[in-house]
Amino acid sequence: MFGKPKDLPTADTALPGRQEPLATDTVHFVSGRPLKGPYPEGFQVSYFGMGCFWGVERVFWQEPGVWVTAVGYQGGLTPNPTYEEVCTGRTGHTEAVKVVFDPSVTSYARLLKAFWENHDPTQGMRQGNDIGTQYRSTLYYTSEDQRREAEASREAYQEALSASGRGQITTEIAPAPEFYYAEGYHQGYLAKNPEGYCGIGGTGVVCPIGLGVKAEA
Repeated sequence: MFGKPKDLPTADTALPGRQEPLATDTVHFVSGRPLKGPYPEGFQVSYFGMGCFWGVERVFWQEPGVWVTAVGYQGGLTPNPTYEEVCTGRTGHTEAVKVVFDPSVTSYARLLKAFWENHDPTQGMRQGNDIGTQYRSTLYYTSEDQRREAEASREAYQEALSASGRGQITTEIAPAPEFYYAEGYHQGYLAKNPEGYCGIGGTGVVCPIGLGVKAEA
């Protein structure tokens, strides 16, 4: 843990990876729905990084209107990295959760509220006792509407955090880069291992979205 680099690798220092995707589950362990699609017409996709993806995925598969979730690696340089490679800090990836949702049942704003309230977005390259670049906070959007909502929600939550004496948000907000599905044993991990490790935890500060504050810019 203490030997991990605190900075992201460059193209020269990143691990080479591989051309072939890793073997993974084909359907979600809880819902039985396909991880890689096809997804129902009109559904939306978003990506969230907020610490160890085992606990993060459970947060989102429990959200009403979420059709399927998957865990993987995102935002790095190494193609098709393994978990062990990501853990070295030399791939540049964060542990991310892919969320496919029905916008007629839930909204991106509701998912953003769950995102902000279930981790501490001020910690930089860590989340609680989990230290390393793979645990950084990220919001990767798939549309301009999502970008606007993500940025506006960050501003609203920063106001709430500052009022509570908390620091500055370090969350990266960017267009969704390629998502590499993690190995099968990571998918639905806390359903397969109910007593397994869950390292995420919020600040206790409520995100004001849904309390008269909209996420739209």
